[in-house]
Amino acid sequence: MRILVLSDLHANATALETALAATKGRWEGVVCLGDVVGYGPDPNEVASKIRELGAQTIRGNHDKAAAELMPTDDFNPVAKAAVDWTRSQLSPDNMKWLAELPHGPLETGGLVLVHGALQDEDEYVFTPAQALEGLLDSAAGVTFFGHTHHQGGFSYSNASNNLEVLNLRPRPAESFAALRIDTGTRYLLNPGSIGQPRDADPRAGFAIADLEHDVVEFWRVPYDIAAVQSRMRAAHLPEALAQRLSLGR
Repeated sequence: MRILVLSDLHANATALETALAATKGRWEGVVCLGDVVGYGPDPNEVASKIRELGAQTIRGNHDKAAAELMPTDDFNPVAKAAVDWTRSQLSPDNMKWLAELPHGPLETGGLVLVHGALQDEDEYVFTPAQALEGLLDSAAGVTFFGHTHHQGGFSYSNASNNLEVLNLRPRPAESFAALRIDTGTRYLLNPGSIGQPRDADPRAGFAIADLEHDVVEFWRVPYDIAAVQSRMRAAHLPEALAQRLSLGR
């Protein structure tokens, strides 16, 4: 079964719809690693689309904040302003759905899903040292995580005790780059961010996992960033959030 892996959509309906159109017919199931809302101008549209797709979804920190399940004291002023705006826009039905999302880790389709770290859903995983515990303790050979908005990940070989950083992103002219899953190696993989990439590539990022054929595809697709920025400005969301979409940072 080919599984579409989405993360950090951040209320960007244009990026999500473009990703779905680009991969039509290439997957049979969908999972989402959280942060469905936050930052972007389309919280109801994106939440409703994820529900319509029947995506197996876990919560992210912005989902918790929007649903008032966590304080926003640690959020920077720009992020907090976006959370406050999102709360004012969400329909009661979508707010209830967000509030009831399960936390990770969650096992499904042979994968383990987490938002941040395996042990702490709100922790960022950027370095091999941070990744190692999750690589060793996960219940599956392939674990997907989000939160950092950086596409790529880490692998650990049981045979050689080798811990490797995986810098796998499609080149500018390519749609995806493929990773071969090796027997005896464990993987902690980030599909990238649909709605707000931060790895210097503004294209929407996501993955397709095909464990039956031992392949994970890391995808990037360009989308109409200007249209999203226009909606953000019309909603009076912080200008910094609109500007960073063009930069992929």
